[in-house]
Amino acid sequence: MKEVFRTNDLVKLSYIEHLLQEAGLKYFIADQHISAVEGNIGAFPRRVMVPEELLQAAEAALSEVERG
Repeated sequence: MKEVFRTNDLVKLSYIEHLLQEAGLKYFIADQHISAVEGNIGAFPRRVMVPEELLQAAEAALSEVERG
């Protein structure tokens, strides 16, 4: 699995999930549990992971999303 996006912004994360679903790409959100354990204060960003063979397609699907 390769990381394609990292964010603390839950709205942006939801949008990223939507874009990946629309593109028909499999993905995994890493670090959701640590974020919940620390009280959702945003200290630990969630990472969007995709299989290595889908990396280019995922990057293309997320090309319009502003980073940071």
